[in-house]
Amino acid sequence: MRVDIYRRAEAHGAFFFLAVPEGKPIPEEVTNTDWQPEAQRVEMDEQAGTLPAYHIEHGIDQIGSKGYAITALKDI
Repeated sequence: MRVDIYRRAEAHGAFFFLAVPEGKPIPEEVTNTDWQPEAQRVEMDEQAGTLPAYHIEHGIDQIGSKGYAITALKDI
C-alpha cells in the first residue's frame, strides 16, 4: 500500500507523522491541526504494517479503522 505522509511539529523539536492512503485527503477529524506535507507515495509493507522512519506502528490496522495512521505516542 502506498501512503502520503504529513508532519506536525510538537514540543522540543519532535514531530508527529500522519499517513493516509495515496491521493486521499486528510480525514476531517484531524484537519483542525496544522499538518504539512512530508512525503508522497511512500510504500508501506502490508505484511508488517509499519513505517519505522515515521514511528508508525500497526499502520494497516489504523488505516482500516480510522482512515489514517499516526505516530505512536510512546515515540514522541
